[in-house]
Amino acid sequence: MAWMWRFEKADGTEVPPAVEPEEFTTQGDAESWVGEVWRELLDGGADQVSLFEDGSKVYGPMSLQADAG
Repeated sequence: MAWMWRFEKADGTEVPPAVEPEEFTTQGDAESWVGEVWRELLDGGADQVSLFEDGSKVYGPMSLQADAG
């Protein structure tokens, strides 16, 4: 199984990630990684991400914007 993130602008346009992702073998590993680097991804131009398993979308898009509270 391969887990991958797709990095997008708010309009859904794919953008290259500011931090190159590793290869993830579990959903938990992929989610932990994005939880650690989301600020860098946002600063690098990605507004949202979607998670894929073996080419099938699991969920997303998920905003990288922090809630205003």
